[in-house]
Amino acid sequence: MTKKIAVFTGTRAEYGLLYWLIKDVQSDPELTLQLLVSGMHLSSEFGETYKQIEQDGFSIDEKIEILLSSDTAVGTAKSIGLGVLGFTDALSRLKPDALVILGDRFEALAAAQTAMILRIPILHLHGGEVTEGAYDDAIRHAITKLSYLHGTSTEEYRQRVIQLGEVPERVKNIGAIGLDHLARSNFMSVNEIGNSLNFNLKQPYFLVTYHPVTLGEEPPEQSFIALLNALDEFKDHQIILTYPNADDGGRRIIPILEGYAKQYPNRVCAIPSLGQKRYLSTVKNAAVVIGNSSSGIIEVPAFNVPTVNIGERQKGRLAAKSVLNCIATKAAISAAITTAVTGSYKTPGETIINPYGAGNASAQAIQMLKSLEFEPSKSFYDLKREPL
Repeated sequence: MTKKIAVFTGTRAEYGLLYWLIKDVQSDPELTLQLLVSGMHLSSEFGETYKQIEQDGFSIDEKIEILLSSDTAVGTAKSIGLGVLGFTDALSRLKPDALVILGDRFEALAAAQTAMILRIPILHLHGGEVTEGAYDDAIRHAITKLSYLHGTSTEEYRQRVIQLGEVPERVKNIGAIGLDHLARSNFMSVNEIGNSLNFNLKQPYFLVTYHPVTLGEEPPEQSFIALLNALDEFKDHQIILTYPNADDGGRRIIPILEGYAKQYPNRVCAIPSLGQKRYLSTVKNAAVVIGNSSSGIIEVPAFNVPTVNIGERQKGRLAAKSVLNCIATKAAISAAITTAVTGSYKTPGETIINPYGAGNASAQAIQMLKSLEFEPSKSFYDLKREPL
């Protein structure tokens, strides 16, 4: 009898990271894929990226609507509540043997807490990491405590998951799963990227993605305008701007982004979502990747492309030498971009070492799922404690 493996995805970025794992579950004769799609994927505001999932040859088993047309913490909290209701119905129908969840977003938290109550074991990917500038940090650790198996991206993060009280035998350092693309994907040329965007890429370009900082003092509009003002100093580079995610304040950035693209139609291209193949191809050919996405920390260094990481959102993550951190001011961002463009952050011919693995995480995750022997009577909370 095959094991039913449900995989959850709520954003374009997370789906891209999970692509090869989803593909491998789908093609494995010992496993049956069940795909749960929610969050930004179902929103026209964020590009209806569920269509890309279907174009990639995957059948979506459940679509769970949870997003409100809101840009506040109250709206996010209510979306989590809607998610619990929707995931309860979906998981009750599908009855998977295990659920795969990646990362730290509020949509994933709703799925994780529902699965735990329904006694569905969770394989959590990318646990143990630190992002001090976002409430994702607390959500990530919460999902760790709700999960049964853990695939971390580095040994340091594996140790942190164990420190949180998880059983060491169920915590494995498999590397960053998004790096599987390096060995297994075909990438587009610059001309192919430009043609697909209907945008003439005739100069070196920056790839820019800025998300709101949900903890700390970094106002999204003010910080994003500082970024745009810094970009104005690099007229010899074109810009590909992707939309922010659905966190608090993200929608307030979108009209600023769209206005900037309209102001410079030959220099700036704004797009809600690039899709994973086009995104990674754009990374591979970029002069610099700029913003505060986790991708700039984890995947971009593997292409030997520099990252300018702005502000506090990713504060605390392990990072390669090519990740240049700066505060969210025009002067600091401009200085970091100059360092990245000139290559002065490294010695000539130096190869950047990425701490996030070798690009074979999916096979290891599949093995963890296949070896899972979960008894419904077994407690999630089986940490041995000394008597008081």
